[in-house]
Amino acid sequence: MQQQQQQQQEIQDMVNWLKTDSLRMSVLVQSAQLGLADWCIGAGFVRNLVWDKLHGYTTNTPCKDIDLIYFDAQHCSVERDRDLERQLLQHSELPWSVKNQARMHQRNGDAPYRCSADAMSYWPEVETAVAARLDKLGELEIVAPFGTASLFACKITINSKRPKAEVFARRIADKHWLRQWPKLQVAV
Repeated sequence: MQQQQQQQQEIQDMVNWLKTDSLRMSVLVQSAQLGLADWCIGAGFVRNLVWDKLHGYTTNTPCKDIDLIYFDAQHCSVERDRDLERQLLQHSELPWSVKNQARMHQRNGDAPYRCSADAMSYWPEVETAVAARLDKLGELEIVAPFGTASLFACKITINSKRPKAEVFARRIADKHWLRQWPKLQVAV
């Protein structure tokens, strides 16, 4: 029960932090206007915001890209993703990356994904698999297939579905997470 209350508080904190971030809210509104099925924005979009807040930073770390994912088994072409990116670029020059998760299992050598949350559950780090979206009423929702505890505990945890230690170590080094957020701990 206490664990459930803790997660509810963490989700509420994320929602509050997102609501007060005008850039992130603008990104969510633009994304919602596409009318995509089962969409969300994950990876650094939410993860970095949480780590910034937990480190007491007053300026948010910029996102290197905006990872908009969606799940639509009827329209799986790469061209559709590029068209969606072009549509988004008409309203902002942010570094959009749009990917239909209904086809991404092929690139990753996995069984077909069932939905966006299932696709996220294969991402390299547990803490990266946290995303946000606006529902049909414009309310913020958090998608977190592994929960939020390790993200709020400032952990970097390898995903057991992707147990490639060399890829995990390279991502930590290349992204400079431990330098950017010194409270982080690599979970082993």
